[in-house]
Amino acid sequence: MSKIFTLSNNIRNFCIIAHIDHGKSTLADRLLDFTGSVTDREKKDQLLDDMELEREKGITIKSHAVQMDYEIDGEKFVLNLIDTPGHVDFSYEVSRAIAACEGALLVVDAAQSIQAQTISNLYLAVDNDLEIIPVVNKIDLPSANPEVVVDEIVSLIGCKADEVILASAKTGEGIEGILRGIIDRVPAPNGNPDSPLQALIFDSVFNPYRGIETYFKVVNGKLSKGDRVRFVSTGKDYGAEEVGTLKLSQVPKKEIKTGDVGYLITGIKDAKDVKVGDTITLVNEDSVPAIEGFEEVKPMVFAGIYPVDTDDYEDLRSSMEKLQLNDASLVFSPESSAALGFGFRCGFLGMLHLEIIQERLQREFNMSVITTVPNVSYNAYVNKDPSAKILVNNPSDLPDPSSLNRVEEPYIDATIITKSEFVGNVLTLCIEKRGEIKNQRYLTTERVELNFKLPLAEIVFDFYDRLKSVSKGYASLDYTPTGFVASKLVRLDILLNGKPVDALSSLIHVDNAQRMGRKMCEKLKELIPRQQFDIPVQAAIGAKIISRETIKAFRKDVTAKLYGGDVTRKRKLLEKQKKGKKKMRMVGSVEIPQQAFMAVLKIND
Repeated sequence: MSKIFTLSNNIRNFCIIAHIDHGKSTLADRLLDFTGSVTDREKKDQLLDDMELEREKGITIKSHAVQMDYEIDGEKFVLNLIDTPGHVDFSYEVSRAIAACEGALLVVDAAQSIQAQTISNLYLAVDNDLEIIPVVNKIDLPSANPEVVVDEIVSLIGCKADEVILASAKTGEGIEGILRGIIDRVPAPNGNPDSPLQALIFDSVFNPYRGIETYFKVVNGKLSKGDRVRFVSTGKDYGAEEVGTLKLSQVPKKEIKTGDVGYLITGIKDAKDVKVGDTITLVNEDSVPAIEGFEEVKPMVFAGIYPVDTDDYEDLRSSMEKLQLNDASLVFSPESSAALGFGFRCGFLGMLHLEIIQERLQREFNMSVITTVPNVSYNAYVNKDPSAKILVNNPSDLPDPSSLNRVEEPYIDATIITKSEFVGNVLTLCIEKRGEIKNQRYLTTERVELNFKLPLAEIVFDFYDRLKSVSKGYASLDYTPTGFVASKLVRLDILLNGKPVDALSSLIHVDNAQRMGRKMCEKLKELIPRQQFDIPVQAAIGAKIISRETIKAFRKDVTAKLYGGDVTRKRKLLEKQKKGKKKMRMVGSVEIPQQAFMAVLKIND
C-alpha cells in the first residue's frame, strides 16, 4: 500500500506556458536531453512538434504530453511534461493542458520581456491553482536583459527575485536548476489510490489501425489492462485493450496509477463516442461522480467549409469528426448553400486556427475544400418581438431588413503591449478598426500596455498581421470577449450575372460597406475567367447596387472574312453577334474558381 503512495508522491505533472516564440519547444527538447529520455539518434529541434505542419511553420499547434524519468539525490521521479502552443488562437489547448497539471514553467524571453499572451496564460494557470516557476530564457542572446526581465516578473507574480531561474534552452544553461525547481516546488498530484477509478480525458487522437487513442490523467484509483471501463458522458462500456504511458513513443504498461498520465486503447472507431473533458470509470463501480471537465469552447470566427466535389460530403463529415478528436476547439454543424451544395458551418478560435484546419484536412485526410467568407456570430432582433434573440452565424440567417429591429455584434477587450515609439501607429490602426481606447499604462519607459474596446469582426481578418507590421514585429495581442453591442450592420451581397452568390455574402458595418463592396467587385473581376458573354459583378445592400464591375466577353472577330463592300455588311454581322451573346448571357452560368473564395479573405492585404 505504502508503495503506491510513494509512487504518487514521486510524480510531477507540469506544463510549459509562454508567449509565442519564447522558446517553449526548445526548452522541452533540452529537458528531454538532460533526463536521458531521448537517444542521440532521435534528437532533432522541436522534437515534440511531430505534425508536418508544425515543423513547417515553426509553431506548436497541439499540446504534446511526454513522460521523463529523472533521478536526483538517489531518489527516482517521474516527470510528466505537457508542451503547449503560444498563439492566442490555440489558447483552448493551453487551458486543457493546465487542467492535467499541478505546476507550470512560465517562460519569458530575456530579450522581449513579458508579452500579452504571457500574462493571459499566467492568469489561466493561477485560476487553476498551479504552482508557477518563472524561467527567463534566451539569456545567451546579445540583446538579452535578464535583470530588467526578472524585476518585471517579480512585480507581475509577486515572487522573490531568487525564485526566478535564468536559463538558455539553446545552450542548456540552467536546465538542472529547472528540474530541481520542478521536483522541489511542484506539488505531487492529490488523489486516493484506494478510491474507485476517476480519470480525466484531456486529449485524443484517431489512429486508422487501432481506433481512437484516449489520453487521460488518473485522478483517483488505478486503471489496469483488461479492465471494463465506462465513459461517463456517453454511458458506453469498453474493454481496456491496452494502457500505457507516453514517452517519445507509447510504452504499454500493466496499470496506470493515481496521479499519472497515460493513454488508453479500447478499439473505439466512432469519433462521437469520445469527448475531451469526459471521465473514465470502471463498469463495476457505480455512482462514481464525473470530474468537472473543461469549460465549453467559444468559437470566435465562423466559416462554411464545403467539399469541392459534392459527392465527398460524407467523407468530409468523417474527416471533420476525426479532426475534432484531436482538436476539441473545432465546432461544426451541417449547412447547405445554393452555390456550393452541402457542407458545414464551422466555428474557429481565429483566422490562424481556420488556416490550420484547412491545411490539416488537405494533408491528413486528402480533402479538397472551399472555405466561404469568415464572419463572427451576431444577435438579431425583429420588430415583432424585440426581446427574442436570433443567433446569426451565417449572413443568410439575417432577417429581412424591413422587419429588423436591431443587430448586436460581439465586442472584445484587447490588450496590446508594444514599444512606446509605436503607440501612435497602434492607436491609428485601432481607431481605423472602430476601436476605443480604455486605458494606457507604461510598464517601463520603453514598454506600454494599451487596452482597447474593439468589435471582434474587425480583428479576425488581418488585424494581427497589420499590428505586427505597424509595430515592426514588437506588438503582442491578447483578447477576451466582453459581450454584444448594438451596431449598424448591413448584409453585403455579391451578384454575378444578376444572381446572388450566397457563399460570398458577408455582414459588415455600414461605414465600411461601400469600400468593401468595391474591393470585392474589383478582386472578383481579376479572378473570374472571361466567358463568351459579358458578366456584371455587383455588390448590393438589399435592392440597392453600391458597386459594379464588368468582366468583358471574349469576342470572336466575325468581320475577319469581309473584304471591302459596304459598312452595313460589317454592322449586320456585329449585331448578329451581339444578339447571340445576349441570349448566352440569359442561359449561361458562371463558374467561380476556388481561389476567388480565398482571395476575398485577403481583401485588405
